[in-house]
Order: sequence, then C-alpha cells, then structure tokens
Amino acid sequence: MSEPTRAITAYWDAAAAAFDDEPDHGLRQEHTRAAWARLLSSWLPAGPAGVLDVGCGTGSLSLLLAEAGHRVTGVDLAPRMVERAEAKLAAAGLTGRFLVGDAADPPTGQERFDVLLCRHLLWTLPDPGAALRAWVARLVPGGRLVLVEGRWREAGESGVPYVAGAESLPWHGGITAGELAAAVRPLVSGLRIEPLSGDAELWGGPVTDERYALIARI
Repeated sequence: MSEPTRAITAYWDAAAAAFDDEPDHGLRQEHTRAAWARLLSSWLPAGPAGVLDVGCGTGSLSLLLAEAGHRVTGVDLAPRMVERAEAKLAAAGLTGRFLVGDAADPPTGQERFDVLLCRHLLWTLPDPGAALRAWVARLVPGGRLVLVEGRWREAGESGVPYVAGAESLPWHGGITAGELAAAVRPLVSGLRIEPLSGDAELWGGPVTDERYALIARI
C-alpha cells in the first residue's frame, strides 16, 4: 500500500466511528431514511438487481438496497467502514457482501453488475476519469450508473481536514452537474441529471450548495 493510500485509509478509518452522526450518512431519522429509499427505488430496476455500492462507507445505502431485495456488494478502502457496514446488515437480518478495497477499481474480478451506485466519492479520487471508466466496465449491457454528487461548500465529509495534498485532487470540493455529465457522456448511451439540493429531507435540513444525481444507461 502506498503512503498516500495509507493516509487516506487512516483518515476514513478514523472517521468511521462518527460517520453516521451526519443525517444523510446514518439515515437515523425515519423521514431521511424514507426519502433515500424513495430515490433508490426510482433509480433502480423494479426487480432484484445486482448492485455494486462503491465507497459504501458504513453501509446505510447498502442496507436500503438489501431491504428492497437487491443483491448488494459494497466496497470501501477503510476496514472500519466495512466492519460497520457488515454489522449494520447483520443486525437487520439481511445479507450483503462487503470488500475492503479501492472503490476506484473495485476488487470484483470479472463479475458484472446491473447497477453501480456511488455517493459523494469522486472528490476524493486522484483520477476520477479512470474510475468512471472502471465502473462502466463493471456493468452489464443495459446496466445503470448512479452517481450522487455535488459541488460542496467544504470538501471534507468528517469535519476534519482531509489528507495532505488534497487540494491538488482534480475534483477536490466536488464537481458540478454539467462537468460530470460531460465526463460521463462519452462512456454511456444516455444520461439524465436529477437535482437534489431542494429536498431538505435528504440532508437533514436545507442545503445551499449544488447536489444532484446523475443516472446513466450503459
């Protein structure tokens, strides 16, 4: 493991204990949880699907997916995040597969998925373009790429400064919907943008920055 990767792993491991304190991370409030469940239902196929949740964190979205009957594989670089995701699904009596690994290049071999879901991860990646190409390659023909992203007021997600050199990351601070659509469009057969900033229930309160979902077909 390289020194930058060790630093990033340590950052998110340290963030794991308090990660779910954020309303949109832990989904502890029923109205926030229900709002995300509705969105996922509108983005994913109606029947059971194989879903790859990259940068799954503590597994809150993975849990919603499993509750809806989907087959979930979660990937996260931080072992403590993965431990919490596994415990979350086990406590609910649900099954899911969780892997410790680089979400930008998921350790899933030749397996292909119906849906790849990613939330609030692209700003952390040293080569987001390569990650997008790797994610599309993990999807079956006709599969769906679902990216929940934004242009943040603050780049950090845990309330503490991110790793040294983060300001040089290509999409540090997030990316606008137009910029992300331009990056994804050559890789897919079609896409749409769904604005999310105006739905306070998703975030535990009103937000003033740009938040959206990009839903693409392969």
